[in-house]
Amino acid sequence: MTDPAAWGIEPGYHDVGGTWHDADPVSVEAVLEAMGADSAGPPPLTERDVWVVRQGDTVRCDGEWSLRLEGGTEREGRHALPADLPLGYHDLTRSPAAGPPVRVIVTPAACHLPEGLRSWGWAVQLPSLRSTTSWGLGDLADLSLLGRWATSVGADVALLSPLHAPLPGLPQQPSPYFSSSRCFRNPLFLRVEDIPGSEGLGEVEAAAAAGRKLNQDRLIDRDAVWDLKLGALEAIWQTSAARTGSDPGFARYSAEQGDLLQGYATFCVLTEQLGRGWSDWPARLRRPDSPGVAAFTAEHADRIRFQAWLQWLVDEQLEQAGQAIGLVQDLAIGADPAGADAWLWQDSLALSVKVGAPPDEFNTSGQDWGFPPFDPWKLRAAAFEPFVRVVRSVLAHAGGLRIDHVAGLFRLYWIPEGREASAGVYVRLPWQEMLAILSLESVRAGAWVVGEDLGTVEPYVREEMARRNILSTRLLWFEPELPARYPERSMGAVTTHDLPTVAGLWTRSDQDDQRRAGVEPNSESLEGVRQRLASWLGVPDDAPVRNVIVGTHQLLSQAPSAVVLATLEDAQAVEERPNLPGTTEAERANWSLALPNPVEALFEDPLALNLAGALSVNRRG
Repeated sequence: MTDPAAWGIEPGYHDVGGTWHDADPVSVEAVLEAMGADSAGPPPLTERDVWVVRQGDTVRCDGEWSLRLEGGTEREGRHALPADLPLGYHDLTRSPAAGPPVRVIVTPAACHLPEGLRSWGWAVQLPSLRSTTSWGLGDLADLSLLGRWATSVGADVALLSPLHAPLPGLPQQPSPYFSSSRCFRNPLFLRVEDIPGSEGLGEVEAAAAAGRKLNQDRLIDRDAVWDLKLGALEAIWQTSAARTGSDPGFARYSAEQGDLLQGYATFCVLTEQLGRGWSDWPARLRRPDSPGVAAFTAEHADRIRFQAWLQWLVDEQLEQAGQAIGLVQDLAIGADPAGADAWLWQDSLALSVKVGAPPDEFNTSGQDWGFPPFDPWKLRAAAFEPFVRVVRSVLAHAGGLRIDHVAGLFRLYWIPEGREASAGVYVRLPWQEMLAILSLESVRAGAWVVGEDLGTVEPYVREEMARRNILSTRLLWFEPELPARYPERSMGAVTTHDLPTVAGLWTRSDQDDQRRAGVEPNSESLEGVRQRLASWLGVPDDAPVRNVIVGTHQLLSQAPSAVVLATLEDAQAVEERPNLPGTTEAERANWSLALPNPVEALFEDPLALNLAGALSVNRRG
């Protein structure tokens, strides 16, 4: 009989009120089936294809061994691996032969965390950050412009909404948290005129004129933007040095990214040719390692190279933005089952399962987030390579990393296909190994890490975060204590993209917005937060919104947190939150409301300057 616990399936869970819920037996069986579980149980430790060890530890290794280090050098020995192995990914061969080579991942004890970190910055929804020269949507040149101004007024960092690549084609996915790939980025964010070869092209000039007209509507039209940018990019590609193989920068990037870039670009072209939903493609094209895909790659080499070139351009422009201000990237929990990551790594995912959350007081039916989880045992068998590549990709050109729903590195709520969200079960992940790999990639990138640990989180999760130098998250809307009581190892903020802005809370317009979208607001909770804020600030009920915004951030500046953030929405007294959870695109324009004023307006805006002044207080020793 198969033991669910042996495969990491939990017998149940405690809800937010502390009530215990037994795991649904039908769902347990479905999850076991999705894992391919059998009564023999998962592979024992000694037979796994990967060892994750901490630098300085001595690891037993029976018999003679040969270790090929990541840099290419060879080391040999007997009985135990030496304690002085360098950080990195190495390959171990044992003698007498004991199976295939073992991947040995040598990791540091914790993530990178600069001593005395006392930063502040802006939380940025990049699509909404338009300038006067944008094509209807904020781009990476706009981010550079913001960065130069932000550092001039004392800021250190900009936390970005995820830049993950959506499915190619139309319609463009508005949510940055539901992507095709977390390893690659959205070409919508390219500033076309900054691409070499764009100068003097009539197609680019015409598209730029049409694109700037889109700025007149506050609602972001991604489909229109993509039509314009794609046409302009295709025109530039026709004479690009990258197309002929004579651009050394593109050649270097392609070599660094290797097969992953080739596979991603191939997926994009397959999607252009065959439509979305790779599980519906002809059988010969459903696997990236098939002869059919190899033949397709040869036949469509130019278009595949074009898709790879787009990713190089985004990487180049992102690097330039990172030179203007320290970037903090945001890592979503998963990716679209119809997307590139799912196609490339289908053998490491439980594709018949979706991730979500159990019922709570705000979502009484539970939540289905729509993307498949990594199968913990298959991920181990792949030497954690998919997880490594995701983390490494998101850390590129970043000084920090925010992990959305950080508890998802420890366990995830699996909902089998055809089951209600309320019938899901929790499955444990190999969190010790994953945190060790995260630490390694963080140290290599020189980037600190913060986990979004809001809501119900098991105590040991925060203990492990502290042990690994992962900052916690503290939001003024949720905390019963003043910011001055926040822990030092935290990132403090007033709100997030999913929660009310200061203006939305104070004017109560956020509640009206929810009602218009068909959501009944938790008015009692929101009024409680508002009253607590008024008490902390010592202001009357009718205090001017801008005074409340500045006062709120003066409170935040007192936090001893390593990092504190303000949103650009608060800097412009915006009443709408960027995203209203639980609503569809038809009910509300989530992720699609541009800031009311272009980024250039911030430079002389008294409110933005007052916020910058407030946050600079107490942030320098």
